[in-house]
Amino acid sequence: MKIKVGDKAPEFTLPSQDGTQVSLSDFRGKKNIVVYFYPKDDTPGCTKEACAFRDQYQVFTDAGAEVIGISGDSQQSHKQFASKYNLPFTLLCDTSNKVRQLYDVPATLWILPGRVTYVIDKEGIIRHIFDSMLDFDAHVKEALKTLKAIPA
Repeated sequence: MKIKVGDKAPEFTLPSQDGTQVSLSDFRGKKNIVVYFYPKDDTPGCTKEACAFRDQYQVFTDAGAEVIGISGDSQQSHKQFASKYNLPFTLLCDTSNKVRQLYDVPATLWILPGRVTYVIDKEGIIRHIFDSMLDFDAHVKEALKTLKAIPA
């Protein structure tokens, strides 16, 4: 079943780059969440996207939101990627791709994991879905535009 705007976001718990378990429910009632799925750490497009989120991270936190990146990479890979580019947000390890499947993130050309951003409000409702493999900066712009439209 394909998830869509207005649906309750599927719950998940995954390990972060520092080894702690992070659940979507940790933020319920506290913060809006921007969850972005990306193909692979330290590749040109994924680095550009992560750095775009990094560069606007203060704007996200000022808007009462937290940013979470998810890929199939290992904890060690995430740790190195976050350190190399000074990423201030959490990266989660979905090594089995179960959460990617839960969120219906498509593969590109049936092999590359897709690039999709979800804006989830404090109540756990999906407010926006943006899918673009190549427009890296638009993921940040779309997420910020949506967050500004969500009542505080």
